[in-house]
Order: sequence, then C-alpha cells, then structure tokens
Amino acid sequence: MRRERFDKINVVPFIDIVLVLLVIVLATATFANKKSVKVDLPTASSKQVDEQKSIMISIDKDGKYFYEEKEMPLKEIEEKIKKLDPKKDIISLQTDQKTEFQKFVTIIDILKEKEFQNLSVITK
Repeated sequence: MRRERFDKINVVPFIDIVLVLLVIVLATATFANKKSVKVDLPTASSKQVDEQKSIMISIDKDGKYFYEEKEMPLKEIEEKIKKLDPKKDIISLQTDQKTEFQKFVTIIDILKEKEFQNLSVITK
C-alpha cells in the first residue's frame, strides 16, 4: 500500500470551526448603545407643553377589565377612551395568558375604531 504525498491542507473543517466561534461571539456579545451628546437646552417663554397620557388597560384571567388598575365594565372603559386624544395618548394593553382572546380583540376593536396610533401590548 502506497501512501499519498501530503501537500494539501483541507481548510473546510477550519472554516466550520471559525463560523461556529463567530456565531457564539455574536450571540453572547453585548452591543453598545449609541451615545448621545448631552446638551443643556435653553428655555423659552413660549414653550409648548406636550401632555401625553399613558393609559394601562388590563384584562385578568377571569375576563375582568381594569383601567389604570381600577376594575371597570367595558362600557365605562370605552367612554374613557373616547375622551383621550388618539394621536398623542399612549395605550398599553396587557392580558393574562388564560384570558379569552375575544376580550383582547374587543379592546383592540375599540382602539382601532377611535384610530389610536400609539398602542403597546405588554408581554413577558
């Protein structure tokens, strides 16, 4: 049996190892946040105050509705939503895992009907 001459190096396994190490580094690396320039802004006498309300609507596992942590029927919540500004105010919606999906959809329908633009769904 003759032995072949060894004049080539197989680099495919080396490339595989390097790619695996690259994936590990990218998966575990913390990415730097963009730093912002700190500026002390001047004040003006004609400044406008942009008042945004952040409203939390919750639905528990029993299907009870809560508006800002106060239990309310759906009709009252709908009336309170009518008084908010759909372009400025922020609505946060959180539901229990075991809540009927229809309860969630009902709130979303009310918010879509009023054309709310700032809506967030809270998840874990």
